[in-house]
This record gives sequence, C-alpha cells and structure tokens, in this order.
Amino acid sequence: MINLRRSQERGYADHGWLKSFHSFSFAGYHDPRFMGWGNLRVINEDRIAAGMGFGKHSHRNMEIISYVLSGELAHEDSMGNVKGIPPGDVQRMSAGSGVTHSEFNHAKDQTTHFLQIWIEPNVSEIEPGYEQQSIPEIEKDGKLRIIAFPTGNDGAVKIHADARIYAGLFDKGQSFDLTLDPNRKFYVHLIHGSLNVNGQVLDAGDALLFQEEDRLAICNGKNAEVLVFDLSA
Repeated sequence: MINLRRSQERGYADHGWLKSFHSFSFAGYHDPRFMGWGNLRVINEDRIAAGMGFGKHSHRNMEIISYVLSGELAHEDSMGNVKGIPPGDVQRMSAGSGVTHSEFNHAKDQTTHFLQIWIEPNVSEIEPGYEQQSIPEIEKDGKLRIIAFPTGNDGAVKIHADARIYAGLFDKGQSFDLTLDPNRKFYVHLIHGSLNVNGQVLDAGDALLFQEEDRLAICNGKNAEVLVFDLSA
C-alpha cells in the first residue's frame, strides 16, 4: 500500500517571523489521520525570518533531527553546546531525561529554511546528547545516503530509535532502487524539485507513505532532494 499526500494538504502556520508546514499534527494543527507514521512523529518545514528564532524551550524523551536547507541555524542548549548548523549538516539532539535549547537565525538579511524532525525513541530517560555531522553533496548524488541510524557510524548521526533516515540528490536521469522490508513502514518526503517514486510524480513538499511494500524505485529527478525514512511499524 502506498498513499500519496500532496504538499498543500499539510498543516500550515504563519507566525510572521516563522512560517511552518506540518506533515503531522503539531501545535495548533490537528488531523487524526496524520498523527505520525510508525515512530516518525514530526516533520516541520520551517522558515525563520532574519534575526528571529525560537527562545529557550524544553524537550523530553524525543530524538530531534535538524536538516538545514538554506541559511544557518544557531543552536544553544543546556548541555553546553553552542553550534552553527549550515546546509549539508545533520544535527541530532537526544532529549532523553530533559534538555533546554534555543534556535535562532542571526543573519540580518537571510531566511533560515530547515526541516525539524522528531522520532520517538526506543529508550526513555537517557542522558541527553548532541551530535552534528556534515554530509558532502557528492555522497548523496544519484543515491540514497544514510544520515541517521541506531549505530551512527560512517558519518551518520546516532539516533536512539528503531529508524533510519536516508538523503538523496537526483537529477538528469539518475535512478536508484532500495529494497524494503514489508514488515516495516517507510516515508518519502521530497524537499525540492520533482521526482518519480514508484510511478508517482512528486513535487516539493509531497510525501509517500509506504506499508507492506518491498521496493522503492526512484527515477526522473529534476533538481530533486529527498529524504526516506525506514520506520518501525
């Protein structure tokens, strides 16, 4: 079973300084059909205006991944981390027993565009943790490159969850196949461009929800960047 969800079907919030699309129910957006998929709980596509950001706030027992698309995200947390997250970097924060952090766009004339992803952990009340990895574009060109998984080696961040995240860049006739475990759930999110996935033509912000499928086939990309999530059922 493969379900297509178009970009315009997502929730949307405009707070002036923050414009955010919600793939799943979040804050003021609630849709009982989209409370998550497997252990994937949140994908928010956020745009933070110049000089603005999220003040200090707390999380607990959640794996939080930031994937910056343009601009830079400034991160500071109660673990003592003060970091800048540029495009191409993947940041993972394990909230565990509790962490406080802030996220800002300190640029004076540039919007920060990023994906905020939450995955439910398979362990609770662990010591909070932080990790950041840079993934070169060449490693994502024409293929799906793993960027987050439970053991977190080979330049991917470690997540305390039964999940894997892949990123890929596809253009000019590139194709790629991924064998799927039909006992798991998969989620495809197209960040930008256009892409054919299992016969469905996706545009920016579109998503596919996979269940009981054994193959993912990518082709006909046009300036496409895509994330693929392998999730517990």
